[in-house]
Amino acid sequence: MGLWRQWRDDIACVFERDPAARTSLEVLATYPGVHAVMMHRLSHRLWQRGWRFAARWLSAIGRFISNVDIHPGAQIGARFFIDHGACVVIGETAIIGDNVTLYHGVTLGGTSWNKGKRHPTLEDGVLVGAGAKILGNIVVGRNARVGANSVVVDAVPAGCTVVGIPGKVVKVRSAGTPNPYGVDLDHHLIPDPVSKVIACLLDRIDALEIQVQGAREVIAAELDCDPDNEICEHDCTRGMAVNH
Repeated sequence: MGLWRQWRDDIACVFERDPAARTSLEVLATYPGVHAVMMHRLSHRLWQRGWRFAARWLSAIGRFISNVDIHPGAQIGARFFIDHGACVVIGETAIIGDNVTLYHGVTLGGTSWNKGKRHPTLEDGVLVGAGAKILGNIVVGRNARVGANSVVVDAVPAGCTVVGIPGKVVKVRSAGTPNPYGVDLDHHLIPDPVSKVIACLLDRIDALEIQVQGAREVIAAELDCDPDNEICEHDCTRGMAVNH
């Protein structure tokens, strides 16, 4: 695919994923994520042709302009969109498929000193929420979703959603109004497994407190003792020890 065609598709896809976009001129002039992707398209071509310093220099200029750091060696498919475009980092050996969306603060990082493949692969249609970190040579399957601020260190099956630290696959409630372009942006429907666990623990604590309170009332009734009286509580304790 030619460079101009890639740039045109990168601009056009913004209207499918950002309701704030109004005109192509506005997107081209004011969207730092688009600027970063356009600069990468050019620097990646230089990288492939062996002009490594020129590619890195152009990449550095793109980082200065957009606050998005994309290594020129990264392979990025068609219609790639970085929404808001702040503090995104994409490593050298990362591979990104078509129609992928990243939000601000996303890192596609490596976990190895090896020169080989050490960054993630995102297949077609993947959506990564704000602040998420995907680390290592792992594959995030087609149309998978990564919740905001998640840390993903294991492979993600196609069509699944992962949330949490470390990322875990969760079941997502169906969206109320599907996006007409088929891009699912309903972040509010992603469950929070940590909050759910805390809620379950609180319910369990309440149940245990009720059981303990009931046991105290039974003991007090059997000993004909008022537990609110310190002397009586002492006597009752001594009496219970003698009985045992």
